[in-house]
Amino acid sequence: MIRQQLSQKLLQKLSPQQIQLMKLLQVPSVSLEQRIKEELEGNPALEEHDTYESASDTPAEDKQEEPEKEKEEDYDLDEYLNDYIEEDPVSYHYSEPQGEQRDKSLPAVVANTFHDYLEQQLGLLNLDSEVHRIIAQQIIGSIDDSGYMRREIPSLIDDILFAYNIEVTAKQVQEVLSMIQRFDPPGIGARDLRETLIIQLQQRLQLAENMGDHELIPELKLGILILTKHFEAFSKKHFLRLQRQLEIDEEMLKGALDEILKLNPKPASGYTSQFDTQTQTIIPDFLVTNRDGILELTMDVRNAPDLRINDQYIDMLRSYQAKKDKPSIQRESKEAIIFIKQKIDSAKWFIDAIKQRQNTLKQTMYAIMQFQKEFFLTGDSTKLKPMILRDIAEITGLDISTVSRVASSKFVQTEFGTKRLKDFFSESIVNTEGEEVSTQEVKSILGEIISKEHKRKPLSDEKLRLMLEKKGYSIARRTVAKYREQLNIPVARLRKEL
Repeated sequence: MIRQQLSQKLLQKLSPQQIQLMKLLQVPSVSLEQRIKEELEGNPALEEHDTYESASDTPAEDKQEEPEKEKEEDYDLDEYLNDYIEEDPVSYHYSEPQGEQRDKSLPAVVANTFHDYLEQQLGLLNLDSEVHRIIAQQIIGSIDDSGYMRREIPSLIDDILFAYNIEVTAKQVQEVLSMIQRFDPPGIGARDLRETLIIQLQQRLQLAENMGDHELIPELKLGILILTKHFEAFSKKHFLRLQRQLEIDEEMLKGALDEILKLNPKPASGYTSQFDTQTQTIIPDFLVTNRDGILELTMDVRNAPDLRINDQYIDMLRSYQAKKDKPSIQRESKEAIIFIKQKIDSAKWFIDAIKQRQNTLKQTMYAIMQFQKEFFLTGDSTKLKPMILRDIAEITGLDISTVSRVASSKFVQTEFGTKRLKDFFSESIVNTEGEEVSTQEVKSILGEIISKEHKRKPLSDEKLRLMLEKKGYSIARRTVAKYREQLNIPVARLRKEL
């Protein structure tokens, strides 16, 4: 049986302004400029202002809810215009706080990319035909930023057939690939780690033979043999097994392994252009300075230009007000004013969101700086106090989700290097003296213990647990393993050296 009934429900619903603010909070400062440009392009009522003017002392009304659509018969044009003109939307603007204005320009970088470098070397090859050149260009386009060719040969053949309507063979592709694998940097165009190491050793062996370096040649040949026939034992560091299988002593094995360890597992990382450096640069959102024991916090605001409402839009409102008594244009005036109102509202909401973003970021970072004051003064990671999102949320009065968005992709520059904000957050554990300490402190001590271990007999996770326990940190072995993995430190077997 179908029945209709009325019911009331209390729901929490985010307004468009709140959603916009949350999205802006997650945007790093380096990407904020692009986001503002997108808004400027999409909203003609918003403009960038070149001069710094003080904001109106009386803030305009902050509209937190979507305006309801008014019925045409209840529409009062005169009252509508007066409200907007009295509020003076032109006074709505965002400008940098005084004392934080910096040079907003970033140096333009013009440089060849890594793939351009490979294309230049391609021009030096004596290729038999245009088909071979197409194959070479397809291979170079399939090489990633680490220097590996990530496409299988059958897939490359299909790509060439689809793009150029040319049928090539696996033998032709392999021939051209072998040529490219002789390019600089050594090891380029390999399909896995094993192949790139073998290519690099073969090139070094050829150079040693040409130079007549008879001491180095046996070690290089042994290294190639290990990588070709015994790569699994090498990767797992089964040194005794290698000695038995190859019938060599420890000194010979150590010489070959030393030559292998000199190789570059990511051959493209050896080529660094200005362009590559620029794209990998981290621009901090905050700067913390120690002034004789007093911490000063500064925000990087160079990517947030001054914004304001376009002057022409208030003039348009006044113009339509003057024409409101003419019945012939009454309907057109209403439609135009509705459009203007929507654009002005959108611009005001965006400016408010930018202001609130800057205030929220500064408020959150200031709370973190005060909470972790000892670290910012000394740079000692063992001075980091246990701190979770709730701690900062309670200090600032912000929601935990807001603090999380601020910390997720922001960086702070200190005297001790640039740090990610989320790295200041950590859980706490209780030491043997009953005191709460940060897990960051435990990780720091764990890393120090491992750095001082005997490399021929690295410490197992159980032994690391016992050593931490002696220092007053009682944690489980699986927790030691988790912290070790978070520090990107391999297991004991893979840390073993001769």
